[in-house]
Amino acid sequence: MPGSSRSSTAISLVASPPSIPAGVCKAMRRVLLIVSGGIAAFRALELVRLLRAEGIAVTPVMTEAAKAFVTPLSLETLAGERVHDALFEPTQESEIGHIALARSADLVVVCPATANIMARMAHGLADDLATTLLLATTSPILLAPAMNVRMWEHPATQANLKALEARGVSIVGPDVGSMACGEVGAGRLSEPPRICDAILHILTPDRSLAGRRILVTAGPTVEPLDPVRFLSNHSSGRQGYAIAAALAARGANVTLVSGPVSIPVPEGVHRISVQTAREMLAACETALPVDVAVCTAAVSDWRAKELAPGKIKKTGDGPPRLELVENPDILATLCRAAQRPRLVVGFAAETDDVLDNAKAKRLRKGCDWLVANDVRQGVFGAMRNTVSLIDDNGVQSWPEMDKTDVAEQIAQRIAAFFADPSS
Repeated sequence: MPGSSRSSTAISLVASPPSIPAGVCKAMRRVLLIVSGGIAAFRALELVRLLRAEGIAVTPVMTEAAKAFVTPLSLETLAGERVHDALFEPTQESEIGHIALARSADLVVVCPATANIMARMAHGLADDLATTLLLATTSPILLAPAMNVRMWEHPATQANLKALEARGVSIVGPDVGSMACGEVGAGRLSEPPRICDAILHILTPDRSLAGRRILVTAGPTVEPLDPVRFLSNHSSGRQGYAIAAALAARGANVTLVSGPVSIPVPEGVHRISVQTAREMLAACETALPVDVAVCTAAVSDWRAKELAPGKIKKTGDGPPRLELVENPDILATLCRAAQRPRLVVGFAAETDDVLDNAKAKRLRKGCDWLVANDVRQGVFGAMRNTVSLIDDNGVQSWPEMDKTDVAEQIAQRIAAFFADPSS
């Protein structure tokens, strides 16, 4: 993301992230705060108060719709600066004031970010001051979405979200909970302290993993049967890519060995693209030695013993007989390698007896941590995940959260592992 140490993958912290001490950001860092029109607009007032307490200057911008929910005077009073709300201000436009305003901040925050403003951003519209600033800025952008659950889940909103993420826009939330309309679900604005922490994490680079070499595997593997058919799985690679991004954002030297996916390479990450399990294993072994290996890839367990030289044709005698052989076990191989990483983290996608199977897998493979999730709930390709982390201390189950939240949590734990002198 231009001007930011954060990765191009959207960020979002765990529901109750640790507080960052006041004054951690440099004095007079500046946030351009765009308040759009939604019932959650009044929460922007609390966010301004929190940011000012951290020594961060706030330049407020309001859409016309936002004024139906909060008064400009309230925002001006807390920010200590006048509210900008007009695209063409005669006293400033001789100096192209809206362009200067777009470039005046270290970070642009939209809180709340409605479905409407996200759609206009995604399509590059610039028909008022807020959207013009968002299109003209070269600073990083953070959105705090808030809307009805049906609006959030609508395919159009999700498509716009993916487009914005691909361009490097960061996201915090939304949370799951009850809303003003009476419905319950994802779409509730994240609590202002959580949004403030997300802002501080962008403005204050976390270099806790600087100098660490980390290997991440992600996505599916593809095992050809003939020139046109293959064995694979539904893995989208989202979780692995989010983890790679979160680790790189903390200064790690990240090598991402990825099966075929349609996700942009996170900023600061070196990607090695592979197709088959054997190619993935070879790339992982070449990447050694590393300090950490995080194996999120959904590796095909089997491959065809022999690849058919031509397309397997239907003959009318029933399906062909396929002889399969077992693929190499990448996680187990890394755990037993002569140059074994100090920390090996595995993933287990399970459909039955999730924790029992995951515990057994951890012991069988020999990894230090194992992250288990139940894939019956449509996890593949989705934005959210529910996981449990298993280590020598037992099981820690996390609530449902965005996959970038899971990535942040895992990155934090890896950083804590290396911060412990006994590790």
